[in-house]
Amino acid sequence: MPDIYAKHDSQELYFRTPFGAVKPKDNVILRLEGKNIGKVELEIILFDGHRMSVPMEQRWAGDMQIFEKNIHIKEEHIGIINYYFTIYAYNQVFYYGNNHDGLGGEGRIYNKNPPYYQITVYREFKVPAWYKEGIVYQIFVDRFCNGNEDGKVLNPKKNSFIYANWDDEPMYIKDDKGDIKRWEFYGGNLKGVIEKLDYLKSLYVTVIYLNPIFESSSNHKYDTADYKKIDPMFGNEEIFKELCLEAEKRGIRIILDGVFSHTGADSVYFNKFGRYKALGAYQSKDSPYYNWYRFIQYPDIYECWWGIDNQPNVDELNRSYMDFIINDEDSVIKKWIKLGASGWRLDVADELPDPFIEQLKKEMKKTREDSVLIGEVWEDASNKISYSKSREYLFGHELDSVTNYPFRGAVISFLNGHITSHEFSRRMMSIYENYPPEAFYSNLNILGTHDTERILTMFHAKGDKAVLYMELAVAIQMTFPGVPLIYYGDEAGVKGGTDPDNRRTYPWGKENKYIMNLYRRLTSIRNKHDVFKKGNIRFYNSHQDILCFERFYGGNRAFVIVNRHPSNRICLDIPEQRLHMDMNPLSFKIIMDLWEI
Repeated sequence: MPDIYAKHDSQELYFRTPFGAVKPKDNVILRLEGKNIGKVELEIILFDGHRMSVPMEQRWAGDMQIFEKNIHIKEEHIGIINYYFTIYAYNQVFYYGNNHDGLGGEGRIYNKNPPYYQITVYREFKVPAWYKEGIVYQIFVDRFCNGNEDGKVLNPKKNSFIYANWDDEPMYIKDDKGDIKRWEFYGGNLKGVIEKLDYLKSLYVTVIYLNPIFESSSNHKYDTADYKKIDPMFGNEEIFKELCLEAEKRGIRIILDGVFSHTGADSVYFNKFGRYKALGAYQSKDSPYYNWYRFIQYPDIYECWWGIDNQPNVDELNRSYMDFIINDEDSVIKKWIKLGASGWRLDVADELPDPFIEQLKKEMKKTREDSVLIGEVWEDASNKISYSKSREYLFGHELDSVTNYPFRGAVISFLNGHITSHEFSRRMMSIYENYPPEAFYSNLNILGTHDTERILTMFHAKGDKAVLYMELAVAIQMTFPGVPLIYYGDEAGVKGGTDPDNRRTYPWGKENKYIMNLYRRLTSIRNKHDVFKKGNIRFYNSHQDILCFERFYGGNRAFVIVNRHPSNRICLDIPEQRLHMDMNPLSFKIIMDLWEI
């Protein structure tokens, strides 16, 4: 390669102003500096695929060439603008693009096919403060608490298996084909959630996210049988209303899990086993629900979720289905919002068409203006592609928040020694750069869910030090931008591998007191200091084993320092911030205005 130099850093204001996502009418200034370059053209790819090649203006700063272009953002630019640079030098053509992993920041020169940089263009939207500044607690209802005074299981299902003891390990009862033969239950219910509201309040929880609670044959309820009926094992509509009212008295909101990409085969709508009075789609083409489904060879071969035949897929854009779920005055969305829910979490958002999500949000906000819509997305939601289509989750007209699985992955990878602190900051800065500010500060920051291994189990290889690694993970979670989610029982030290082991019951009376006190201390700090709810973030790189970031808001500053090394004391030295300290192995410190808290 000829002796040329070029640099662009999408996360430095000198090279790109303003930082991060932008709105229509904003101006974005892009700069590339270099030496021994003839000319530079800015290559732009709009969200609709339209491409433009724009010459950049050149000036000099000493012996450095500065190439610059001002882009005026228009309404029609909403979506993702990708860009890279074409460099002409020594009668050759080179390209400057994003780094090889596409995380933004400083890029590099390529001979061909440069990775694109990204500018997210969004329509302004606001997420209610009660959610954005809150702490979420996720409850898998069957495994949380049985609120019946006599301890009996409420309305057990026919041919179900009831565990003899609350602390039995969960299992699946399967046939020789690997299909579920009998569903098993512990007996947790909504009365149990009501009974434990004061406990949740003591953890500074402000939002409860319930895994599905609607009628279903399974214990997980992701195979809905009746969207408009609480599962009788959990309670009924009156108990749900009581839950919402009692929670509201304590400053706690309720968010429901909506499973709208498929129903259960054993449901009012499909009725494969004839257990419901309604004429189901499986039973007759004359069923009012027939057009909801995609039959390949009627009635036994049909599209289903991930090939699981007890969860037939629906055509979400079918008019009748959209009216039932979203548009009707007594639609599913509106019914439960009117009864007290404050929002919805959309299961497998990647399976739901953009127009469905957009219409759902529109009607939900009409019903309750301060409601919240969360989407289950496992990757960077700003540039997510599913089924060959670029998604529109974060452009202002769909989701308020997404499940931040990239955060979980980065925390676990850093603490387990698979990535350095610098790599952690690069991954998180990429999300910060790509997400609209409202979406970034509304990110649902998870360490574990019903779909992942328990956070304590993720450090099982650390032996008797696993709890200390978990302590560091929770410290990062509670001080990081976004909304922290506690998966029920994590705060009590519950362990568990993959499903169903991650769905063990809450160990009432047998909690790990050390972990419980850790959670209470850290949720208290987050609750007390606005800097952790609203503050900007800045990372400092000092040592690969030391994660250090600053939060700043309204004149207040806080530093969070984490040493992941199992045995070494490491000196943190950041002169410009007057931070000089020895960090003990496996320790964290939270420094507020240069005082440790």
